[in-house]
Amino acid sequence: MFSRRSFGRLASAGAFGAPWAGAGASAAAAGAAPHATPSSAPPDARQDRTSFAALRQTRAGVLDVGYAEDGPAHGPAVVLLHGWPYDIHSYVDVAPLLAARGYRVIVPYLRGHGTTRFLSDTTFRDAQQSVFALDLIALMDALRIDKAVLAGYDWGSRTADIVAALWPQRCRALVSVTGYLITDREANREPQPPRAEWAWWYQYYFATERGRLGLDRYRRDLGRLVWTFNSPTWHFSDATFDHTAAAFDNPDYVAIVIHNYRWRLGLAAGDPRYDALERQLAAGPVIGVPTVTLDGGADPFTPAGDGAAYRKKFSGPYVHRTLRGVGHNVPQEAPEAFAAAVVEADRLGHR
Repeated sequence: MFSRRSFGRLASAGAFGAPWAGAGASAAAAGAAPHATPSSAPPDARQDRTSFAALRQTRAGVLDVGYAEDGPAHGPAVVLLHGWPYDIHSYVDVAPLLAARGYRVIVPYLRGHGTTRFLSDTTFRDAQQSVFALDLIALMDALRIDKAVLAGYDWGSRTADIVAALWPQRCRALVSVTGYLITDREANREPQPPRAEWAWWYQYYFATERGRLGLDRYRRDLGRLVWTFNSPTWHFSDATFDHTAAAFDNPDYVAIVIHNYRWRLGLAAGDPRYDALERQLAAGPVIGVPTVTLDGGADPFTPAGDGAAYRKKFSGPYVHRTLRGVGHNVPQEAPEAFAAAVVEADRLGHR
């Protein structure tokens, strides 16, 4: 889709707002971990866009999935995956950038969010890590997408990582914020230093009945608090938050969020049908597809070491970028940088 020369112009000459300031493509190819400074536009300059080119629904697996779509129907597919407490609007500025480059962009609501619904009232509201990956495979099948660039952050990174690790034939390339996020529940039993534990306060809150009730009663207040902590340099508007917070009104939102965090801590059981998948994931499978990992320099969950903590988990063509002044919600805080990472990951497989 792009030659190396054209991508170099794209990344360094401003096609995406010059997201890789001071970092050339040759340094990335050599395995360096350059820092990137996102576009210097004012904090709310991009927040006028609140909608996607098209919103659709399709049945996929156990779900009726709501998703946004942009770009040419026969373009190379990119699937963009959100986290918690966020929704598809994290990609409202990324999607048109990629669509303009010829990609078919798909942005699904995860189970428990937005217009995604379970087809049956009797289906277990399961939120262990493997089911989100199975949801993604089912959606790709329903949309007749054989292979896609997968890109995400937070829950979305984990989901993309899992598909890239277990079904690499479905993953053209990977963009993963905060690197390798596949969960090992046994390892999760070990305490972290107190400052790191403090940052995860809501996980322990959700482990209690009080926390479940609090999420149900104060889902918007809690989401805003987490946004503020996760992205200390991002001055989002009330309108920006409200567009996402509407996704929290999903009838399964509380059940999915609570089960996800309790499952990670070993406090809730998953579906036994997926035990074999979870054993594979607990072993920490290495990811071999072309990958760009991103860290938000202001993200309280970014591990120290400029990507070194997870570098050995990626065996294929690889680039790491740290985005200065960017918090946890990378695609919404730095859409040009995120879009450029998708294009760069796609190109890694052709070098």
